Amino acid sequence: MSIYGNSEEHEAFAASLRRFVEKELRPRSAEFDKKGRIDKELYKEMGRLGILGLRYDDAYGGLGLDWSYSAVMHEELGRADNLGVTTGILVHTDMATPSLAKFGTEELKQKYLTPAIAGDMVSAIAVTEPDAGSDVSRIRTRAVRDGDDWVINGTKLYITNAATADWLCLLAVTNPEAGHGGFSQIIVPMDAPGITVELLQKVGFYGSDTGQIFMEDVRVPVSNTIGKEGAGFQQQMMQFQDERLCVCISLISAVELLWEETKRYTQERVLFGKPLSKMQNTQFRLVECLTDITASKELLRSCVEKLVAGEDATNLITMAKLFTARIGRKVADQCFQLHGGFGYMREAMAGRLYVDARIASIGGGSDETMMHYLAKRLGL
Repeated sequence: MSIYGNSEEHEAFAASLRRFVEKELRPRSAEFDKKGRIDKELYKEMGRLGILGLRYDDAYGGLGLDWSYSAVMHEELGRADNLGVTTGILVHTDMATPSLAKFGTEELKQKYLTPAIAGDMVSAIAVTEPDAGSDVSRIRTRAVRDGDDWVINGTKLYITNAATADWLCLLAVTNPEAGHGGFSQIIVPMDAPGITVELLQKVGFYGSDTGQIFMEDVRVPVSNTIGKEGAGFQQQMMQFQDERLCVCISLISAVELLWEETKRYTQERVLFGKPLSKMQNTQFRLVECLTDITASKELLRSCVEKLVAGEDATNLITMAKLFTARIGRKVADQCFQLHGGFGYMREAMAGRLYVDARIASIGGGSDETMMHYLAKRLGL
């Protein structure tokens, strides 16, 4: 039973997802790494399962469920043994679409949200730039109004799903004189003239495509603006909370899977005449790792409970992002060490997660950004 939901409905939903992960994702992890992405057909399958719009209105194909079901989903996806794949899906479900679902016009939702929930379209979020990462206010991509169109020029960097996406939720400057009130979120179809994509070679996360997107005089209708013009910065900040919590849940689920694999490996690996698991050092490391995982899960559960209750979870989610990202790195490192030379092989789960877990303290807001943000919110 998931710690994020304790009803029969939650368990049935988790079991359905588990079957999908064990049949369609885990066995094909190496294949997805080689391709650098998952097949678009899998998005359609996820659409048929109803998992691409869990919290969205049924008018657009969503299920209208609460946050606990999203938590169960990302917990199960985290056990796919491929955080690159998990992240590609997460970008589509909880990073690119929340603002559209909450603030988009009826026309925009019918045109872009409905097919995204069905899995007929894949989406991406385009915020980061060469000179703007955690400091979103430094974004320089411009959208200039020309009649009924936005004309967009700029470059976006480290964009997950860059080559897979059918459309972007783009954050751009629409009024450079208005400070934080001068940003807007705009839907940009990836087949619009003037867009080029350059794929990037990463240290890990091989199962998802990450690229740099160049936009030169790209025209999209002003009606593609999500919400009010100038409200994009605030909308994006709200969207980040979904992203951070989902990332944390998937990460901790993944390292819990790694912990289970490491326990099994140390019980089978014989060293100096006895199983590695019988050595005190191994036992202490495994116990400490499981304690860290359990503490992380309880913190994440508190975040989910606050969201389900309609309470402000901003501070707690920020703390959870800071804490669980570090725990994910620590557990992955300890399990990697216990695997010895085998952990360094591409085929080993330990090696893959050791690399993949590292990005958690950078993506979605670095550790330092989380601490800076919390310090401001706490009046320090």
